[in-house]
Amino acid sequence: MTPLLLVLAGLAVLAGGFAVLRSFGPGYRIGRLLTSTPQVSVAEAVRLATSGERRYIRIDGRIDSDAEFEDADHRPLVLRRTRLEAHVGGRWSAFEDNREVVPFEIREGLDAIAVDGSALDAGLVVVRRESAGVAADLADRAPAEIPASSPARAVVEQVSTVEHAIVLGVPTIAESGEAWIAAGLGRPLILTTLELDEAMRVLTGGRRGRSGLAAALLLAGVLLAGAGAAWLVLSALGPHVALAASPGASVLPGSDTRSSGEGPGLVGDPGLAILLVVAIAVVAVAATTVYVRLTGGSRRSD
Repeated sequence: MTPLLLVLAGLAVLAGGFAVLRSFGPGYRIGRLLTSTPQVSVAEAVRLATSGERRYIRIDGRIDSDAEFEDADHRPLVLRRTRLEAHVGGRWSAFEDNREVVPFEIREGLDAIAVDGSALDAGLVVVRRESAGVAADLADRAPAEIPASSPARAVVEQVSTVEHAIVLGVPTIAESGEAWIAAGLGRPLILTTLELDEAMRVLTGGRRGRSGLAAALLLAGVLLAGAGAAWLVLSALGPHVALAASPGASVLPGSDTRSSGEGPGLVGDPGLAILLVVAIAVVAVAATTVYVRLTGGSRRSD
């Protein structure tokens, strides 16, 4: 196999890995943001909001509200989203989407920042409660164009004040004048009450085999492409590399241009050697980044 074919094979494997990730739909982007967004304290988030500095950040803290409402099990809720969906045309489609949201905030010690709960959509990552049946079970709540025998389900997602949450967004000042965290900079508002590894399982629908396949393809693609690139560089260096010492006598007296006591070295262009080192470093950084993002690594920025 030539080095160029090795590079092309690596790129093809990388493309396959990204295709598997894309098959998760919006969950892929949500998961990537959860594992890569820098974490700051709630106090720092409030400072960013009041200073006008726009940054997409992560905060952790306890959910708090003065206006919570109870569910059927008397849990104090700040958000409940109920969707009615039907399975038509090979996919689930929502035909009714009801939201109940009250003002709430994320609190860390004495510091607190409000959350734009009404903006939560695909970024709401919680354990879903589902009730399955057929469209006929919903009586007149199902649209007439949906066959009565079509599979249907009710999906309930809710957030309680007894939980801690991870929230991702842009701190800013709301119209009311208070500091809050909302969607911004082209990225969604994300809230999860789960630990990162559990949130990833929810986002992937429990398909650990598929997420593992994506990680393996991405790492293999990076290594193959990197190895091919290194091979190309070494091939380019080959004709220019020579040992300055030889076990035999020199053909021309004085042809060894080394200074006295200098050891064997490269006679060719040192720039190509530097390029090889840089290529290896790029491969290492890329592989590390892929591993961290797919295994739940995160960082905190103070």
